[in-house]
Amino acid sequence: MQAEHINPFLRSLANTFTMMFDCEVRRGPLGVTTGGSRKYPISGVIGLSGRAVGTVVINLSEEVALKAASALMLTELTEVDDDVIDAVGELANIVAGAAKAELEEFELSVSLPNVVIGKGHEIRFPTNAKPICVPYDTDFGPLLLEVGLEAVAAPAGA
Repeated sequence: MQAEHINPFLRSLANTFTMMFDCEVRRGPLGVTTGGSRKYPISGVIGLSGRAVGTVVINLSEEVALKAASALMLTELTEVDDDVIDAVGELANIVAGAAKAELEEFELSVSLPNVVIGKGHEIRFPTNAKPICVPYDTDFGPLLLEVGLEAVAAPAGA
């Protein structure tokens, strides 16, 4: 995965938190995601397909999920419920959708969001995608952005 392919996701996440939540985000160092469980208990997951395939994961601490959902719902939420789950899915959708607009050369389609909850849950990336993991510290608390995107050969005759 090349830097120009992850940068739209980094910009999208930062813009989403700044513009929608008035929440400052501070990016940590980029790393490679390895197999195994997620660090935080809540993940919004989006699949990407087209001239590239991949997965985008926004892995949230409960604190971030509650504060972001509260901001979206315009009410204070104190426990992870259906509203929080929906908000995390929408957050993943917003971040992936804005990044998709910057990656037109891949003609990407974005799946419906899935939300996975539970301490130590696992998320698998496409086999050839080497996911990049970016930690963030926000005014709401910590989160991770994981993006694995791999270009695929154009179909024959294309």
